[in-house]
Amino acid sequence: MRFPRLALALALGSAALAAHADPVSYKLDPNHTMVIFSWSHFGFSHPVAELGLGEGTLVFDEKDPAKSSVEVTLPLERLDTHVAKLDEHLKKPDFFDAEKYPVITFKSTRVEAKGSGRYKVTGDLTVHGVTRPVVLDAKLNKVGEHPMLKAQAIGFDATTTLKRSEFGVGAYVPNVSDEIKVQITTEGAVAH
Repeated sequence: MRFPRLALALALGSAALAAHADPVSYKLDPNHTMVIFSWSHFGFSHPVAELGLGEGTLVFDEKDPAKSSVEVTLPLERLDTHVAKLDEHLKKPDFFDAEKYPVITFKSTRVEAKGSGRYKVTGDLTVHGVTRPVVLDAKLNKVGEHPMLKAQAIGFDATTTLKRSEFGVGAYVPNVSDEIKVQITTEGAVAH
């Protein structure tokens, strides 16, 4: 009787180690993902806008972060500044030209661990038909069972700063700042 229990314990232990050794794929949740960007408006104010997530996949390998990746789509139809006329203006050809370029995408090319749950995520950002490399400073918030979903979940925050003129969206620079600050928060659950 002792041998079968020991064999079962070893098998379960091996399965648990194998589960942690492989990359885990998560589907990002549009209801808990926010991409917020802000800029200076003639030096008087710092408006913000949010881009809603279309689809997103995060692959995370805790043991070997270099095997991790992230890929997201951000449809401009979900752009929200909380000012309807500004939403409309930002979608016009002098800014995002949403009719011609309806989606912003990000696809990572490299993930580097920086210690203490921090990561440098390099990837290709495509805005307005222009693709350029961008670096996100990311922080792992939590990995574990989500109490509401009853599934393995993950959450990250990330920041970066961009120059919008580098993506062909340079209207009104320098009065409306070229520099755009981006803050991201996201969570996702294991994709089945």
